[in-house]
Amino acid sequence: MRIIAGAWRGKTLTAPPGSTTRPTADRVRQSLFDMLRHAPWSGHDLLDGAHVLDAFAGTGALGLEALSRGAAAAIFFERDRAALACLRANVAACGAASRARIIAGDVLRPGPGQAQSLIFLDPPYGEGLVQRSVNILRAEGWLRAGSVVVAESSATDSVLDLVVETGILLHHRLQGAAQLLVWRE
Repeated sequence: MRIIAGAWRGKTLTAPPGSTTRPTADRVRQSLFDMLRHAPWSGHDLLDGAHVLDAFAGTGALGLEALSRGAAAAIFFERDRAALACLRANVAACGAASRARIIAGDVLRPGPGQAQSLIFLDPPYGEGLVQRSVNILRAEGWLRAGSVVVAESSATDSVLDLVVETGILLHHRLQGAAQLLVWRE
């Protein structure tokens, strides 16, 4: 696993052994970030200077990719100790410590926060965590009108209902056992 593009292009990222952490594959990240940069509803403004929240961060690949491509700052939530150790090592390896804040805790209990412009949600599948985390992050001030949310979940999760209730669907794609949704709050 590596950073695909930007200032840290080619930088190798570490991941904990086992299947507890499920890093987003390089080709999926490439496709996602190409879309975030070039889709009609996005453009350079979406990433350049963005304030990113990488919830369920794992290795931090999504937030670090955003920083590499011009985001101003990223906040990472991770509670698993092995993933947290890799996340810290990856942030250090990229020299991103001054632009990254790592919160060793549960994103379902984030406490009050400042609204972020780009939010990545890649929780464990099949537990309804996208909807729960969005509701909690909104209530605690981490999301605002205009925030763009990128969520990966099981293809069987009913996340589209959440988007219809709360925002404007920008993109929806099924990828095998997963679905990728992008919406604007």
